[in-house]
Amino acid sequence: MNPAAPLVLVVNPGAGSTKLGLFRGEALVAEEALRHPPEVLASPRMVDQLPMRLEAARAFLARVAPGERLDATVGRGGLLGPVPAGTLRATPEMAEELLRAPRGEHASNLGVPIALALAGEQGCPAFTVDPVSVDELLPEARPTGLAGVERRSFAHALNIRAVARRHARTEGRPLETLRLVVAHLGTGVSLAALREERMVDVVNPQDEGPFAGDRAGGVPVTAVVDLCFAPGAERGAVRRRLFGDGGLYSLLGTRDAREAVARAAAGDAAAVLVLEAMAYQVAKSIGAMAVALEGQVDAVLLTGGMAWQEGVVEPIRRRVAWIAPVVVLPGEDELGALAGGVLRVLSGEEAARDYAPPPSGR
Repeated sequence: MNPAAPLVLVVNPGAGSTKLGLFRGEALVAEEALRHPPEVLASPRMVDQLPMRLEAARAFLARVAPGERLDATVGRGGLLGPVPAGTLRATPEMAEELLRAPRGEHASNLGVPIALALAGEQGCPAFTVDPVSVDELLPEARPTGLAGVERRSFAHALNIRAVARRHARTEGRPLETLRLVVAHLGTGVSLAALREERMVDVVNPQDEGPFAGDRAGGVPVTAVVDLCFAPGAERGAVRRRLFGDGGLYSLLGTRDAREAVARAAAGDAAAVLVLEAMAYQVAKSIGAMAVALEGQVDAVLLTGGMAWQEGVVEPIRRRVAWIAPVVVLPGEDELGALAGGVLRVLSGEEAARDYAPPPSGR
């Protein structure tokens, strides 16, 4: 470990915990997942949880780095408007927008406010890296068949871009020279087509694509209309059914792909069919992203938590290996990816970008 390397605090809030990491350069010095009591998390408004999570982060920093000064902080990006890929400076305006939550309440909305508050106390800059709203779509990827309604770019950009960089290093090639399809297989499944480092098209798990652990994916529009206008239908309940109670949970009663794979291996015919159907839908989406690259694909990368499961990976590989070599990079190192974005800025390898709040309604 280089004692002169920058000291960076990483903040990654989740639904029931706040993951924190202290990095000295690329070396992880300390890591902790701070579990929060359910009664403290009772409020659905993230702004109400901010004081508790901020104090927990302060206590972590006091424990693991007493008396030391940070060179930077970085928080996981929340539900911002469309942003360019890369590392963005965190600002009070960005934090205010996330706490106001015009695009929805999510624990990740607290990453920037916490990082910014700690940076103010430490006298250092604060950043965020590759939020879910990274938007580099091709012009032809945006329109739908309804005037005024466009496809949105929401994806697991942080992990997608991190594994793309890792693959490029393994291949000994600059990322900008590679054409990649990356599938993030998690509780939600998102995909991206990367060309010249840009995510030129995505499969947005909020609107389309494969079902996953608890996301229903691309449900037929007529069925969604029927759900919305069923007797007693209520917006929150419909959203919950699609995003939270859908996917594997709706079909098999579990959100855990490991359990689904185990059941299939034990001869559960329903689990076998559901896993094959999920793999089939992922494979079709990989094919769609290959089209965005005009069929010129150097590799298909499979990542995320479900990529640990051969019972999920193998049926996908079987269907798409003809497109390009399939490389499995399981898991998601969000803390390392966030720290890496800051280190690229501090070293001068990358220039930090500024966030321009979008016009109202985007």
